[in-house]
Amino acid sequence: MANIVAVASIHPNEVKGGAPIFIAPDLQKLEEIAFLLEKILDASAHDLKNGTIILVDHH
Repeated sequence: MANIVAVASIHPNEVKGGAPIFIAPDLQKLEEIAFLLEKILDASAHDLKNGTIILVDHH
């Protein structure tokens, strides 16, 4: 079972939930944030192709 540990998005009004949410001003910054979170959280980044990336712990 996988757990969503964070969400990064360029759409502040479209993401909600129990995981920490990181808002980026553009797609380039979104990728930078997701890359850093991936390393910090030891998680996998999954791009939903809609301006949102989820960070998932597959352990």
